[in-house]
Formats: sequence, structure tokens, C-alpha cells
Amino acid sequence: MNLLDTFFNWPVFRDALPLLLQGLWTTILLGAVSILLGFVGGLLLALVRLYGAAWLRTVARIYIDVFRSIPLLVLLVLVYYALPFVGIRLTSFAAATAALSLVSCAYTAEIMRAGIEAIPKGQFEAADAIGLGFFSSMRDVVLPQALRIVVPPLTSNCINVLKDTALASVVAMPDLLKQATQAQALAANPTPLIGAA
Repeated sequence: MNLLDTFFNWPVFRDALPLLLQGLWTTILLGAVSILLGFVGGLLLALVRLYGAAWLRTVARIYIDVFRSIPLLVLLVLVYYALPFVGIRLTSFAAATAALSLVSCAYTAEIMRAGIEAIPKGQFEAADAIGLGFFSSMRDVVLPQALRIVVPPLTSNCINVLKDTALASVVAMPDLLKQATQAQALAANPTPLIGAA
């Protein structure tokens, strides 16, 4: 058996392709939903951390510190396997989405907070001077500028979320890695794993 037959076996890859495409779709969907939920939650959390009441700022800071510290794999296992003990049963997709979103939310909150704090104070004063309220000044003046600043770290965070979707195979979710591993086991050939990579 030569190298091509072992790692690049076309018939094995062709047979595994439907499974790999199904896993790819699941991975893309999981990543997109987690990124979207993480962005919305992170933006709200950043605003609470910057402008909320003192007790809300403390809660936001604790949330951010805790969820940035917990390893994602541990959180996935807790959400999927521990929540049923308190009566909450989630599908593998919902559990993976929840875990990825909770962690993404914490990182996005810090990124957005840094972006908002990077806006010069004069921009806030100018928004006040023309009579814009808090939400109008955030929507029309501050956030458009902050978003331009945070595009690179947000992109990095999105890439990390997409890479972390591979951990969802631990909770029996049929993502790309899980499907490739199953196809590899069925064919007794590593070609599906190479194809997934």
C-alpha cells in the first residue's frame, strides 16, 4: 500500500463526501449562530459594563472573567451532561451553541468595551452638544466608529469560534470532525480525515 492509497484514496473520499458535506454544513451553521449570539450578547454586556448601574457592572465583570477563564471543553461537557440533572435537556446542537455563545459573548464584550473606550471623549461631548440621547449617540456616533476599530480582534474571535466548533464532536454533534472520524472508522482509511482538514 503506497502513500496515495493510504491518505488520498479517491474512492474512499468519494464515498465519504456526503457525510463530510453534511458535517461541514453543521459546522458552518453552528459557527454562524454562535458568532451572531456572541456578538449581540457581547455588545449588550459591554454596554452594561461601561454604562450600567454599579451592581450590573459587577455582574458583567464577573460573567466576563468567569467565561473567559473556563475551558470551552469543560463548559461543553457541563452544559450537555450536567444540565439534565437539573431538568434541562438540550440537543447536542443547542448545547454546543450555548457553550460557544457564552464564551464568545465574554470575549466580544471585552473587544467591544475596548473599542468604545478608544473613541475620543470629544465624540461623546459632540453627541451631547447636538442633543442626542444615549441610545442615539451610541447608534449614530460611537458604535460605527468603535466597530471600525474592533474589526481585527472581532475577526480573530470569529475564527476562534469556528475553530472551537470541532470540540462539539465531544457532545455527539455530527459536525465536520465527527463525520470525518466516523467515515474514517467505516473505511479503515484516514482519507476522510485528510479531506476534512
